[in-house]
Amino acid sequence: MGDRYAEWMERRTGYARLGSARIAYQVTGTGPIDLVLVLGSFVSFDTADEDAMADLYYRRLASFTRLIRFDRRGAGSSDTVPLGDATHAESYVKETLAVMDAVGIERAAVMAGYDAGPMAMSLAVMHPDRIAALILSNTTARYLEAEDYPIGLDTDRVEQIVAMVSDTWGTEEQVSNLIPSRANDPPFRARLARLQRLTLSPAEAATYMAAMVDIDVRSLLASIRVPTLILHRSEFQLVPITHAQYLAQHITNARLVAIPGKDGPFVWERPEVALDAIEEFLTGVPPEAGTDRVIATVLFTDIVGSTRRAEELGDRRWRALLDVHDELAVRVVAAYDGALVKMTGDGFMATFDRPGRAILAAAEFGRQIGQTGVEIRAGIHTGEVEMRTDDVGGLAVHLASRIMHRAQPGEILASRTVKDLVVGADISFEDRGLHTLKGFEDDWQLLSVARPAQEGTASR
Repeated sequence: MGDRYAEWMERRTGYARLGSARIAYQVTGTGPIDLVLVLGSFVSFDTADEDAMADLYYRRLASFTRLIRFDRRGAGSSDTVPLGDATHAESYVKETLAVMDAVGIERAAVMAGYDAGPMAMSLAVMHPDRIAALILSNTTARYLEAEDYPIGLDTDRVEQIVAMVSDTWGTEEQVSNLIPSRANDPPFRARLARLQRLTLSPAEAATYMAAMVDIDVRSLLASIRVPTLILHRSEFQLVPITHAQYLAQHITNARLVAIPGKDGPFVWERPEVALDAIEEFLTGVPPEAGTDRVIATVLFTDIVGSTRRAEELGDRRWRALLDVHDELAVRVVAAYDGALVKMTGDGFMATFDRPGRAILAAAEFGRQIGQTGVEIRAGIHTGEVEMRTDDVGGLAVHLASRIMHRAQPGEILASRTVKDLVVGADISFEDRGLHTLKGFEDDWQLLSVARPAQEGTASR
């Protein structure tokens, strides 16, 4: 559907067999690179995509790989097993190989995080013929401190973390610990708590956390010979970046990229940094070198019937009206923390880091400019944009413009992506159906903003 972030390829879900147990997996994209993504025991692919930003993140990965994700036994859609069996690293290795065999993959890149990281390191040493490249994210060779590993967590801290997970799993408190950038977003907190409950029970989550304490694969690091990329949050509290630095020092020719921020997942806080690093590592080509790409919400507006209005007013009065229009645009966009990119003659283009703010800005601008007797239309879309010196580009920008031109007088029209991103905010939409937009192959579902939230309630 349109731009690189919006285009979602067909998803194929199946089950791999490991003995009598079935392991749920999902394949997305067409390659040419096979990427097995194993982000630990605490995430299920069936629920991860329910968040729109996560959906965008995985779409980007699937745009240059054939992306394979699976739920390890005991989690998500896979069969349950005795927890004592599921927590063994050897079991995790077997599950990964079983999924690769079921998909028909002889050799693949493997990206693994958290408690899956040591599994992937073991896999690279035990089965080097099956691993083309290794990406380690927010993980470590050992969690617990030791005399020869002073950077590890002390026993008291580990016990506190396990107790915290056991006591708060499936509740909104988890967001503050794992994804602090969204801690002040009530709808997001509620949604994450629900997704956690659908993935593991509190007892299961605590068991997996406790098992992490026994992990120690430091002896394997010198034997890893596959190309290795290490990604780690610069301020992640649960696994400090010193663990990643240790990995980079002990894995031959490993490259470490620090991802700015405090969130554990790379999905919500500066996702483009991790995604660009992954794409360049796997493809060997910097993604669109020379541009800075970010996820942003693009807002376009224009004055309805501007030609007719200019003829009615005459040049001098029309110019004065446009001056008022431009001054209002500057003030309103700034008030909602947006960036005014440019004036378009009888409208403007602006970007926002949150779609809720773009909706509020469009509504407020329409209200204020309406007092001059002018009516506007607006179009909004969230996607990947290319940041240039004094402009922004990319298909997401073109899509927002196309959406604006489909809007009726006085209407704020948005893509389905925008609606999904503001779920839970006090904003209602009316479905305007599927539309064919010039320059885009697939039809797009567009929605009209029926009731924008009041300032302060649309934090998203």
